[in-house]
Amino acid sequence: MIVTWFGFIISLGLILIIARKNLPLALFCGAVVLGIFTIPLVSIPYEIFNTLTDPSIVLLALAMGIIPMIGGSMNQSGQIDDLVNNLRIGRKGLMALSPAIMGLLPMPGGALLSAPILEKGGEGVPADLKVAINDWFRHLFVMIYPLSSALIASAKISSLSVYTALLSLLPTFAFALVLGYFFFVRRVRGTIDYSSPFSMKKLLIPLGIILVAPFLDFVLKKTLALPVKEIATVFGVCTAFAFSLFVSKSKPKLWAIAKKMKPWNFTLIIIGMFIFLHIFQASNIADLIATIPLPIATLSVIAGFILGFATGRVLLPASIIYPVYLTSGAITPFVFALIYTSIFFGYVISPVHPCVCVSLEYFNVSMKKFFKLMILPTSIIIVIALVTSIIFF
Repeated sequence: MIVTWFGFIISLGLILIIARKNLPLALFCGAVVLGIFTIPLVSIPYEIFNTLTDPSIVLLALAMGIIPMIGGSMNQSGQIDDLVNNLRIGRKGLMALSPAIMGLLPMPGGALLSAPILEKGGEGVPADLKVAINDWFRHLFVMIYPLSSALIASAKISSLSVYTALLSLLPTFAFALVLGYFFFVRRVRGTIDYSSPFSMKKLLIPLGIILVAPFLDFVLKKTLALPVKEIATVFGVCTAFAFSLFVSKSKPKLWAIAKKMKPWNFTLIIIGMFIFLHIFQASNIADLIATIPLPIATLSVIAGFILGFATGRVLLPASIIYPVYLTSGAITPFVFALIYTSIFFGYVISPVHPCVCVSLEYFNVSMKKFFKLMILPTSIIIVIALVTSIIFF
């Protein structure tokens, strides 16, 4: 048991250290070290092989590599400038709303679609603050999105309707929205100088490029019986990329875009993330967490946060924590919200969460700077959830 805990802590520490230089390498090294301490050595190459041969992961990694090319193309052609100049909601509104739009139509790598808008609209805003805003506001709206697979599945496990679950999360959502403004958006200074009159065409074209990928991703997954759902994601991002190139006012310079955006880094991040996730799933860490002698609600909040942080996922921790709680009784909407909140905000700041990883890579921000900004508002939410679990349970 001690060896397993030690390996888990060492692997996370290694990720944080190596990520200063190379994030994909950090994820891979952290996964291997975790495997050395927690599973048979012969299982490590097996889990790596399974990851590299999983069509859904390969397609997702491919899509993740195409997404920054969309942003690069829009930057090169001036489409991002057109969007910023015609989305007349002020700098603070633009910074908060652009990632929120991506959150309302969630898809893998959506944080990369809003990143170029924050980059252009937030000129002069520190890069680490842009990462924090991009991460916080994108996922804040996903938290209460009724078509979120994580929310739907978690509600089903808990025997609640998705709308009952959603309503139970509204107080957390509202409080987190206030925290997001106070800690992040409030610090945005300056205004956007508009040098030209408003143009509906110049607003709708770049907005259409940004939204067509998540829209096609969502519609195709819901309407077609695809053998691998990530086919829809690849199709969506390829369509958006082609659309951006087609409406470009100048001849696209693809190699110049690729050199600037480094799409291969984002592909490798996804591969490294899933190698870590698969090795984590093969270990017995989740079982050890469940044996900690604490009241079940308090344990669920603590373990939920740890698992959300460790895996960079919501559905995986939810599929572990909610069944553990059900062994002690039914899950009320109040309990559901406490547990989901703890998992969700562990996921929001996880170093292996794809949106965190790609945002850090895009804005060239260190993990350390990211945590400095995120730790206080996240801690406030988690401490409130923890104290609530202790008082009422």
